[in-house]
Amino acid sequence: MSDRDGDRNLKYGIIGEDSSTDLDKLEKYTGEVSWDYLEKHYRSGALLYIDPSLDLIVVGKAIAKDDAYSVAEWKKSGDIVKPSAPHAMYWQNSNIRFKALVVSPFVLIQPIDHS
Repeated sequence: MSDRDGDRNLKYGIIGEDSSTDLDKLEKYTGEVSWDYLEKHYRSGALLYIDPSLDLIVVGKAIAKDDAYSVAEWKKSGDIVKPSAPHAMYWQNSNIRFKALVVSPFVLIQPIDHS
């Protein structure tokens, strides 16, 4: 990732590898990024779009703690989706920025509204 587009380096790791609290770990692995940075994660199938009505950290914690019930409910309601080609094309052609959270092996994203 380059500094020219202003992306913050996201840290990667497994949530159980350090002794800080779960909330501290999740916040440490959160950052603001552009689509250019996320595209490789989309191509690898690791990207999950989280509806802006949800708290990204709450969803990340549920995934990290393997809360299958909550995750299944969010997927069922469409609040968590795996982006498809039309999403990728739209994001490629826009200046959208995302809040991203790494919960290995996934990268969770939400659009940032700068209006």
